[in-house]
Amino acid sequence: MSTSPVFINLEFTPNPNTLKYSVNRTLVDKGARNFVRPQDAAQDSPLAAKLFDVPGISGVMIGRDFVTVTKTEEGDWDVVHRSTSSILEAHLSQDLPVVTGEGSAAHKGGSSEVENKIREILDNEIRPAVAMDGGDITFEKFEDGVVYLYLQGSCAGCPSSTATLKMGIEKRLQESIPEIREVVSI
Repeated sequence: MSTSPVFINLEFTPNPNTLKYSVNRTLVDKGARNFVRPQDAAQDSPLAAKLFDVPGISGVMIGRDFVTVTKTEEGDWDVVHRSTSSILEAHLSQDLPVVTGEGSAAHKGGSSEVENKIREILDNEIRPAVAMDGGDITFEKFEDGVVYLYLQGSCAGCPSSTATLKMGIEKRLQESIPEIREVVSI
């Protein structure tokens, strides 16, 4: 068991339906694990499974040192926040497993020069910035000049995600990779 106490810091995200809980523990070695269905959480993450038991939680993403929870429109933030904080503190204080298995690869797609460059820019520049807001973005594929990305955590359903995708990510990728015509979310 870890001898240091668990510290949890609540952070608001650009998504009004998602809160980020930063913790003083490494939860996953790299990337993030995103759960949008309780049955997936039950299979791959004891922590996420507990969080899905909270009324009003519709999504859980576990990053390197943070957890984001997304609530349903009907969810009550007081219930979601109190329950999430308690579950995180109890689970992490007991050094219980956070995730099990390897999970899926962060990125998909082929291994062309363009796809490798897309993944490099995402991993080195974009994903760390997005993680600061409690989200993650992974590469799905590059086809006919279009980059397909999967938005997770606070990015999924965020009102500002379209602006981030078009004015930030698309512009940055096009600066380095002229073959890219457009970036879309799937």
